[in-house]
Amino acid sequence: MRDKTQTNSAAPGDRLIRAGVIVFFIGAVATLVTVAPLFLGTTPFPTYMFGLSMLMGVGFLLAAAGVLRSIAAGRRQARAGR
Repeated sequence: MRDKTQTNSAAPGDRLIRAGVIVFFIGAVATLVTVAPLFLGTTPFPTYMFGLSMLMGVGFLLAAAGVLRSIAAGRRQARAGR
């Protein structure tokens, strides 16, 4: 019997997970750029770069919310199948 879920269909939390991964990597790059002057001995970047570093946490929370939304949808679907 074939599975009814198509491979290209998006689950309820997929967009949040993808957005979270993108935001996390932007924050990771900003963190590397912010920390680099400490090792290179150059002048530090402005304060807003430290704010951009916080995007790592925001991306992690977005991805976690997407995972939780996906779990909730799976549970709802399992209950409906009974």
